[in-house]
Amino acid sequence: MRADAKRNYDKIVGVARQVFREKGYDAPLDEIAKKAGVGAGTLYRHFPTRDALLDAVMQAWVDSVDVATEKALAREGSPREVLLGWFDSYVGLISSYKGNPAKLTSAMGDPASPILTKCQILTQANGRVIDELGDALKSGIEPLQMARLIGGVATVADNADLDTDAVRPMLEVVADGLLA
Repeated sequence: MRADAKRNYDKIVGVARQVFREKGYDAPLDEIAKKAGVGAGTLYRHFPTRDALLDAVMQAWVDSVDVATEKALAREGSPREVLLGWFDSYVGLISSYKGNPAKLTSAMGDPASPILTKCQILTQANGRVIDELGDALKSGIEPLQMARLIGGVATVADNADLDTDAVRPMLEVVADGLLA
């Protein structure tokens, strides 16, 4: 990629990240192009679809999932504390943009979803936590179930504009229900 094309690509992704955070994923792409200082044709040359732009915006987020999972699993404390630490991280990961918790959670398990890869990464991260906690959790808990439960809490928090102090008791109820 030429240097100027790379600059435009990076600028579009950065502006899209900001606009999506402020207005949600349905923000007009023409607004993103204008704020990035490029024409609509340049935006569509790099990102022929909204989903392609969303994918690029979410790549840095995807990388952060692994970091958050490692950090949660390295946490000292009881299985409940480790689980709650992961839940806090998970809610933060999927709540970076308005409307994101509902979008990701509703796409969980949908093989036709354009963000299937992102959902699978989150599901795999939940699987790692389940495997690490092992016998401390009730048997039969599946990563997809856990992703949907925590995603549901994050969706309520996102829609109601709840702060972390209001979310934590809901996460505690879920954790207590999952612990053996």
